[in-house]
Amino acid sequence: MAEEKNKPEAEDTKKKQQPKAAPDAAKKAKPAEGAGKAPAAEAASAASAAAGSEAAPAAKTVRAKAARSVPSGVAHINATFNNTQVAITDLKGAVLAWSSSGRMGFKGTRKSTAYAATVVAQEVAKLVAPYRMQEVEVRVQGPGAGRESAIRALQSAGLTINLIKDVTPMPHNGCRPRKRRRV
Repeated sequence: MAEEKNKPEAEDTKKKQQPKAAPDAAKKAKPAEGAGKAPAAEAASAASAAAGSEAAPAAKTVRAKAARSVPSGVAHINATFNNTQVAITDLKGAVLAWSSSGRMGFKGTRKSTAYAATVVAQEVAKLVAPYRMQEVEVRVQGPGAGRESAIRALQSAGLTINLIKDVTPMPHNGCRPRKRRRV
């Protein structure tokens, strides 16, 4: 009796071990069966058809990122009360590399610190290194704490700073200003 009970269990485990193909893969595999492929080849084609959407992005060719040399560029530093963003562009304005405090893993009030701005500027300098950039013109915007520390970090990363320009928008008695900030 024990042998009879074990037989159905063994059959059940065999059924469970057989891989189930996706319904779409089974439909695609039916016309290929008549073509005379070996059973192993049929299984491989069914598996590749089921995973075809996953394999397609891996087949794309990746273009060389730094095929061109950009000797000079513009570093845009946006230092707000809540975050610091740094972007380096070429002289025409096309962005070559960018980063922000939030992207570097800082959260909450730590995003607006001078240390976060230093880390962001160092990261952007690393990202722009394949372009062989040597000189940058720095444009600083905003009242945040990371203004000077981001500039120092760019300089310590090996970039020569030609010009530092403050491009913070200032009204010439235009719209009514926001209420005064209480700190």
